[in-house]
This record gives sequence, C-alpha cells and structure tokens, in this order.
Amino acid sequence: MKQRLLIMNGQRIVQIEQGGTWKNEKVDKAGTLKPGIYNLYMAKEADKGQKHDGTIVHTDNGSVYQKIGTNFVMHDRKNFDKVPDVGTLKSIGYDAQGKAVVAEAAKLSRGRSR
Repeated sequence: MKQRLLIMNGQRIVQIEQGGTWKNEKVDKAGTLKPGIYNLYMAKEADKGQKHDGTIVHTDNGSVYQKIGTNFVMHDRKNFDKVPDVGTLKSIGYDAQGKAVVAEAAKLSRGRSR
C-alpha cells in the first residue's frame, strides 16, 4: 500500500493510494513539520548498523518514518519500547539485540562560518 503525507496550512494529511487515486485517511495538526509532500512509500528500510539522525514525520501500526535530508527511512515499530513523537528530531540506532535506541539528535544547522 502506497502512503504519503501532505503538510499544508498547518495540517498533516495522511493519504493512501487506492486504484490509482490518493484518498485521505487521516487529518491532524502538522505541529513543527515543514510544509510539503512526503512520499513515505519511497522510504528505505533502516540499516541497523548505523545511526539515523532526522525528524520523525509519521508513525503507523507497523513503522516509524524518519526524514533524513531529502530521504526517508522506515524503522520497524516493534523494535521500539516507546515510539518517538511525530515532529521531534531524533537519533535512532540499534543495540546488539536489534532494539531501537532513541536519543535527542544534535540540532541540524545551516549556518555559515567565516
């Protein structure tokens, strides 16, 4: 099932594709997420051998979706003791048992140095 998010006008719209058209599944507040179209169906499975730093954009019954740069990573929800909140900046790694280890991510900056 293809899934995407639309963030606009302060709303977070979860859509699924059915028969070639997108249908709204859920609408709620966007919070701190930046406006845009988030194609969650293009998310890659998280590599358990590395840390992933980025914003949590969506969670559902099976997955936690994280935006890293312009790409999306999908974490298996069953690996989390507590699922991070949507809109939070997190660093997600994995321990030896394959459980997700969630920490605050360093603030990403676009500043210039002279």
